[in-house]
Amino acid sequence: MAERTGTSHRVAPEHTHPDDVSVQTALAALADPVRLALVRELAASEVWSRSCGSFDVPVGKAALSHHFAVLRGAGLVEQRDEGPRRVNRLRKEEFDARFPGLLDLVLRGDESG
Repeated sequence: MAERTGTSHRVAPEHTHPDDVSVQTALAALADPVRLALVRELAASEVWSRSCGSFDVPVGKAALSHHFAVLRGAGLVEQRDEGPRRVNRLRKEEFDARFPGLLDLVLRGDESG
């Protein structure tokens, strides 16, 4: 068994830049109600202030990890480790450059059409 030499036991998450995301991938990530709730909570929070466990969503830890992986893969979220916490940032500026207006529509919360 390999000995750990670093201070973190987790592998840093991989991030997809919004420029490398198709509109289908972006829409699929935003279509899920849990992921939509995560994005909306992040948008209403200070940058890098929310740890993964601080969100009010009705899923367990494994499902939450999956949802964050989908959001990272869609270029919506960036994560970094700060000690034992993994904190999150909504990549609004980068995502808006790739898909102008899409995130604003989603964040408005007008689901009636």
